[in-house]
Amino acid sequence: MRITERLRQRPHGRALDAAGITDPAMRRAYEVCRLVNADHGKTYYLSALMLPPERRPHVYALYAFSRWADEFVDSLTDPDPAGLIAWGDAALADLDRGESTDPVIKAAGHTARTLGIDHQLFVDFLAAMRMDIDTTHYATYDDLRAYMWGSASVIGLMMLPVLGVLTPDAHDRAVALGEAFQMSNFIRDVGEDLQRGRVYLPQEDLARFGVTEADLRLGVVTPAIRELLAFEIARTRALYAVAGQGVPMVRPEGRPCLQTAIALYGGILAEVERADYQVLRARVSVPNRRRAAVAGPALVRAVSARRESARWRTT
Repeated sequence: MRITERLRQRPHGRALDAAGITDPAMRRAYEVCRLVNADHGKTYYLSALMLPPERRPHVYALYAFSRWADEFVDSLTDPDPAGLIAWGDAALADLDRGESTDPVIKAAGHTARTLGIDHQLFVDFLAAMRMDIDTTHYATYDDLRAYMWGSASVIGLMMLPVLGVLTPDAHDRAVALGEAFQMSNFIRDVGEDLQRGRVYLPQEDLARFGVTEADLRLGVVTPAIRELLAFEIARTRALYAVAGQGVPMVRPEGRPCLQTAIALYGGILAEVERADYQVLRARVSVPNRRRAAVAGPALVRAVSARRESARWRTT
């Protein structure tokens, strides 16, 4: 049985019970989010399993919210920019109102209220998603970072109350982690993003290494393209180093989750190198055996951390 199917079949009722989610409609909404996460985000799903059960549904809700919005503009076969605008407007109105008939918005709103997540983070995230409708290139890394604030860094900040933040210093590490995850995606998905008409790698970086968009579209990894990708990988590893400083800044129960996410998502960079930077015509991924090698010991640490710490309050 494939790992995705095994993940989908894991019982979720215990986590919902632990989180104090008893309303049948709300439980169904969170289950929709869990399945979105299991189907589309194996790394995040595996990482969430390292958390105490009462925190896992909130990861599923936040992931599903971001994935739902992203799919409107990232689908290679059926992009729907108008749908993103309509869904985003409805999401913000429903989050303000505190109720929604959309299961993903319903669960995300409940998570936001339960954990005290700032509404503005959702506003900034959806604004970044709208940028993908008509912004296809970024002149400088600073320009790209402005986009990544909404597309990724705010997700890192939303996750802080899930992980149990211990110090305000964790803010900057969460921002760096969001950027590191996003840059890993950009490096892995150069070829796919070209099909969407986008080049996320900064134009100033392409110029630095003498690479043009036309070169990328040829699909041949030249020495110059290797140098460009190696530069972006080094930059991204520096972000992971900053993000890693945040591990001791969250509660012990949250650290195995964070460490697992960093190890697995950071592993994308090693897979790109192992594939000789062949990201123009194929998509690399972290093998299941590597996921298992990371997740197994992390789960042992997670169980130990839960035994040593008092159960988190969910209200």
